[in-house]
Amino acid sequence: MLWVAIIGLVMTVAAVALTARRVLFLYKLATIGPPAPERIEYAKNNVGAEVKAQLVEVFGQRKLLKWTPSGVAHFFVMWAFFILLTVYIEAYGAIIQGAVTGEADFHIPLIGTWPVLGFLQDFIAVACLLGLIAFAVIRIKNSPKKLGRGSRFSGSHLGGAWLVLFMIFNIIWTLFLARGAAVNTGNFPYESGAFASEAVASILPASELLEEIALLLHIGFMLVFLVIVVNSKHLHIFTAPLNVLFSRRPDGLGPAPEMRVDGKPVDFEDEDLDPERLGRGKIADTTWKGFLDFYTCTECGRCQSQCPAWNTDKPLSPKMLILDQRDHAFAVAPYLMATEEQRAHAGQDVLALLEKPLVGEDGVIHPDVLWSCTNCGACVEQCPVDIEHIDHILDMRRYQVMVESNFPTEAGVMVKNLENKGNPWGMSEMKRADWIEELDFEVQLIDEKMPEDTEYLFWVGCAGALEDRAKKTTKAVAELLHIAGVKFAVLGPMEACTGDPARRLGMEFLFNMLAQQNIETLNEAGVKKIVATCPHCFNTLANEYPQLGGTYEVVHHTQLLAKLVDEGKLVPVAPIEEKITYHDPCFLGRHNKVYSQPRDIMSKVPGVQTQEMHRHKDRGFCCGAGGARMWMEERIGKRINTERVDEALTTDPDTISTACPFCLVMLGDSINEKKNSGEAKETLEVVDVSQLLIKSVKGEPAPTS
Repeated sequence: MLWVAIIGLVMTVAAVALTARRVLFLYKLATIGPPAPERIEYAKNNVGAEVKAQLVEVFGQRKLLKWTPSGVAHFFVMWAFFILLTVYIEAYGAIIQGAVTGEADFHIPLIGTWPVLGFLQDFIAVACLLGLIAFAVIRIKNSPKKLGRGSRFSGSHLGGAWLVLFMIFNIIWTLFLARGAAVNTGNFPYESGAFASEAVASILPASELLEEIALLLHIGFMLVFLVIVVNSKHLHIFTAPLNVLFSRRPDGLGPAPEMRVDGKPVDFEDEDLDPERLGRGKIADTTWKGFLDFYTCTECGRCQSQCPAWNTDKPLSPKMLILDQRDHAFAVAPYLMATEEQRAHAGQDVLALLEKPLVGEDGVIHPDVLWSCTNCGACVEQCPVDIEHIDHILDMRRYQVMVESNFPTEAGVMVKNLENKGNPWGMSEMKRADWIEELDFEVQLIDEKMPEDTEYLFWVGCAGALEDRAKKTTKAVAELLHIAGVKFAVLGPMEACTGDPARRLGMEFLFNMLAQQNIETLNEAGVKKIVATCPHCFNTLANEYPQLGGTYEVVHHTQLLAKLVDEGKLVPVAPIEEKITYHDPCFLGRHNKVYSQPRDIMSKVPGVQTQEMHRHKDRGFCCGAGGARMWMEERIGKRINTERVDEALTTDPDTISTACPFCLVMLGDSINEKKNSGEAKETLEVVDVSQLLIKSVKGEPAPTS
């Protein structure tokens, strides 16, 4: 057994050395950029949430299990890595003990002879083998050669995936060979339980040489696999838990990340601020968390398959956004990690790569990719390893907008309107209170302070105050609150845009200006609780204003209305005999996990028949307005709102409901086009959930006979 131990030791030292060298390279590359202390701070301050995330996302495979059967296959293969560690302890123990004492009947102390452990080892190995077969079938069935752009593996590095499947297969068959041989030589630690190993033993000869060769093969394939893993996309085996740990979104996508320089929030009043350092203009500006995203991408394509831009023939693939940056980072790594002297002698090919802009017509990322994103968050929601694609896009947008002044021209009009008028449409702030005149009751306008008997500030929002379709929602919510006896007030002309369109465009300076203006207004008025009808306003007020010191209790109107209905303060009485399909607004659903309340409201309205679209809740499809796309022309591929309405029409609805003014506009525009072409019935309309509720609450009960 001595020769086995020597060969095993040499192989192990060589593999560990190669692995350590690669890990050191990856660490050095990831830390060339700016720090991200907020990630570590968040993990420290949210230990409970982080432990839960590890248990649910990593060990429980929550996201992957939504994708059956591939999720089930991955679950067993992943757990095989954990459980079969005990087999490697036994293998190394056998060759070391055999070299020292001449006996190879090693077992793990205490638990090493328990039949349940032997059974578990064999069971997970068999399950892993079945998982490999499932993976192979799925990859063949979803091959890009067959499905083209429709394959979620389109653009992935397929050769490496097949190599890894082959290596895992080698590990499993050599495992059974070694265990079966050990059964026949009397060195197997389990008298029962290991059903598969015993079955293999029945067809093998009793041979110590066979056992020794099998042990070396088993350990050798594992070590080769280890080296392959740290040099491939399967690095996620080690980095996925870290990426989940340092993700900042355990309960929804929520806020956009703060803009930081050298790990500190940007102070736009700092005269020494270097504008070239705003956002991400080159790969070296990427934080270690960004590099961790690169390393962790499994190339599974789940993000791509859910992306509304990709699904409407636009160039944005969230997967390729990450992979293109990763490949570029590896290509320029020799220069980035070199000394000044080494850089002076760098080859022309490396220097040419360094001159390649991160975003540009000839850049790593094409501008059309960057500006196709709606910030809907479908990519982040579906990613099984918590890659934050939106953060990458926003960082690059910030550099393009604030440093390069390079963004879609029509968005420039929106920016000027925000600067000059405080709303994207450029309308007078005095028009913000016009909707009040259309009500038959008085609405409290805040002059300086919130009245003491007023519970909520009703944040109307730009669309809710100035856009005709959204104003119907505003009036419905105001009337419902009035009926329920909820005291509320509005800011009227004192209200300005929350800054969401500016921030999602990448104009962080303008967002900062608008946000600080609103926070000052809210604090001076003594506002504590806010209800908002626009999910974008809701998300910004609740999740992003705290970054600037504005902390309030913020609810969406559907949350408050659902509560009032449950309490009996609002009673739907009149039946609405309609088939209704509900569209989930991205910034209400995925960004803030509000899925049930709008549906709860509709379920309480008599007569309503709800029919879900194929893509709903966390897989809901965007309307196309987020990420400041509301103010940009959609010139590439099919319009996203058209795709969504086409899906809605498959449910044959009488009404499409939603809970967002942007969605009202986008879906309404598409439905009007469908009506003109005869593809939708003339009576079809898009309404806010609150409009359905007020119609039922105010109506007369249906006559009984």
